[in-house]
Parts: sequence; structure tokens; C-alpha cells
Amino acid sequence: MNECILVVDDDREIVKAIAILLEKEGYMVLRAYDGLEALDMLASNQVQLLIMDVMMPRLDGLSAVMKIREKRNLPIIVLSAKSEDSDKVLGLSMGADDYVTKPYNPQELAARVKSQLRRYTRLGDIHASEQTEELTNGRLCFRTNERVLYADGEPVKLTATETKIMELLMRNLGRVFPAEEIYRRVWEEEAYAPENTVMVHIRRIREKIELNPKEPEYLKVVWGIGYKMEKK
Repeated sequence: MNECILVVDDDREIVKAIAILLEKEGYMVLRAYDGLEALDMLASNQVQLLIMDVMMPRLDGLSAVMKIREKRNLPIIVLSAKSEDSDKVLGLSMGADDYVTKPYNPQELAARVKSQLRRYTRLGDIHASEQTEELTNGRLCFRTNERVLYADGEPVKLTATETKIMELLMRNLGRVFPAEEIYRRVWEEEAYAPENTVMVHIRRIREKIELNPKEPEYLKVVWGIGYKMEKK
């Protein structure tokens, strides 16, 4: 195991503690103490996962996440002292893949890191299938060997989590998935109140694939049950 993780927090003791935790798990760890320093580190190093605090000087964590998402789709775990659902939704809306509140449980954080890296590695493995498979539905086409979704022939910039959600739904056109099942299949862990997390990712995907996200043609909610990909 030699994945490189960048830990970003203005509290140096927290960065040190997380680095020790992750290094014991076998990861390489880089350290930064504000958003701007994090951007510089990402530009000059091969990083597979980012753990980002929210409240930091110079450039806060959520603003840094937005800038990173313009170019990169690596997994991002937001670390914050704010535990309200609205704060979690905001972090996920900005482009985070997961949200962990302080004080964090070390075992939980390590498990979430492993889960995100496992999913990211699988999605990035271009050798996983030598045979091209295209999942087509109307304007949308998901090419499994590339792990890329196309809309009207143009590639859609999805995060690793969004990509896995789309593959799940594209492989099961018309089937309604409860939020709990989507969470278990995509995050590969048990779901505890996953509705907001899944909802935010669905909303982000709609903004990228729908001609009118407020009146979606493809990614639809079935009230009281879950979500489905409408068959075209």
C-alpha cells in the first residue's frame, strides 16, 4: 500500500495525529495548513486522497475543494467541527465525497479513507476490462472501460462517487433504488441516515447531465421510495 494522502488543517496537532494514524496504516502522508498550501501541494505531488478541514486562514477548505474540483476528481473527505445536516449538505454540494465531524473516531476515519481509496482505485483502473462496454440511454452513454459518462457525445466531469452512482443507475434502467441501497452499493458500507448525502450527489449529477435540472428527463426521484434512471 503506497497511496499518498494530503491532510490539510490549520491545527498542526490534528494534522500530526491524522498523519500518524494513516502512516500506521501504510499510507504516505503529505501535510498542509491552509487551502492555498494544499493547492500548491496538489500541483506538485501525486495525491490519491485529500482530507480537508473547513475553517482555515487564507483560503478556507470549501473554497479550496471547489477549485480542486475544476481539475481533479480525487476523493475528498471534509473534516469539520460543524455537525449540522445543513453543513454536511453544503460540504457535499461543494464537491466533497464524504464528511467527518470533529472530534473524529480514528477507526472510523481510517475506514472511510480505505473505502474512498478502494472506490477511486477501481474507477481509475483502465485495465479492469479489456472489452469495451457502452451503456446507452438516450443522450447518455457510459463507457465502462473508460469510466466516463458522455452526454450528447461530450464527456461529463464526474467525481469518483458520482461515476459509480451513474454506472449503478445506467445498468438498471427504470429500477427504483432507495437511498439506503445506493449508499450501501456506492460507499460500500452500512447506511445510517444517508438521505441527505445521496440527495446532494444526485442533485450534482443532474446539474451536469440534464438540460433542465429542475425538470429532469433522466435522473428522477420517486417520492417516498428513491431514485431511478428513466429509460429512454
